[in-house]
Amino acid sequence: MVASTFGRSGGRILAIAGKEVLHIRRDPRTLYLALAMPVVMLVLFGFGISFDVDHLELAVVDQDGTWASRELVRQFTASKEFVVSTESPSPEQALRDARRGHVVAVLVLPKGFARAVSSGGAQVQLLVDGADGNTATQVLAKAQALIQVASPRLAGEGAPLPAPPVEVRIRTLFNPGGRSALFVVPGLAAYLLAIVAVLMTALTVAREWERGSMEQLFATPVGRMEIVVGKLLPYLCIGLAQVLLVLTAGAWVFSVPIRGSLPVLGLGALLFLIGMLGQGLLISVVTRNQVVATQVATLTSMLPSMLLSGFIFPISNLPAPLRLLSTLIPARYFVSVLRGVLLRGNGLEVLWPQLGALALFALLILAAAMARFQRRLD
Repeated sequence: MVASTFGRSGGRILAIAGKEVLHIRRDPRTLYLALAMPVVMLVLFGFGISFDVDHLELAVVDQDGTWASRELVRQFTASKEFVVSTESPSPEQALRDARRGHVVAVLVLPKGFARAVSSGGAQVQLLVDGADGNTATQVLAKAQALIQVASPRLAGEGAPLPAPPVEVRIRTLFNPGGRSALFVVPGLAAYLLAIVAVLMTALTVAREWERGSMEQLFATPVGRMEIVVGKLLPYLCIGLAQVLLVLTAGAWVFSVPIRGSLPVLGLGALLFLIGMLGQGLLISVVTRNQVVATQVATLTSMLPSMLLSGFIFPISNLPAPLRLLSTLIPARYFVSVLRGVLLRGNGLEVLWPQLGALALFALLILAAAMARFQRRLD
């Protein structure tokens, strides 16, 4: 008896899912939105959102004109991080170039620089355009590192200095090259999947109400849970295909590694997609209008997934009220899963809190969608 009941329920769920598949086939824009847009946006944003700063335009004011000043300039430009844009005769002219935005920094080598190097009291002046705080910080850090490397050669004209009593060796874990793409792409994948998943299902039930086909659906012996599950299944399959396409694009275009457990990553993606699809379905049930559903879905998925997920801004830097609000954003936990699996090689023993949070959100949002879905027309 129980098996027969479950069999009939499963058949009705598959019937609803098949009906939704027909809607998707008749509207190819849905497939474009679901499959093509995330990959295209990942590539565009992956190249566009970059914190890497190189080929910095530099103005040089060499008032000494000696081997020491030329060697320091050569050390600045050898790594290709700085590019000499102009050589100015005076600091005032170089500052005019900086005000026009032609250069980001001005390197001033005063007269007598070589003699000061020999006596051990040399000074140089670096004037940095601080209008862009991120670029200015990186310019100062790069310049300091380059001067530290160049100092032994300048002091001894090529002779090595005595080794310091304490030697510091720095090793960067998980992203030794410091490439911003490895940081941005996992968060970007969660951000795009959240938006597309919510938008896909936000239009389903709202479309049924607008077309008047909901009355026909109510005349059938299909229950609320069967309608909800049947409508989610096709989009869940599309969402899993999205995950594969996005991860493939990230690995192929941006060389994002996969160091952790693929089953854990798949479980995280499954729970995240169920939650976001359920959120879109809840919006469509409440609004009953495709235009309003689209607006609400965009507002509730785009901004929270960008600002409160740790995609760009560290959650620890947010004010306390926003940190508390971020605990309600599923993209926060999926970003942690993606970066943990792809970059750090984490497994279930580390990521189980994030997976538990995703499962709880999916359960609550589906329960809310089914509770709000009433079999009546008023």
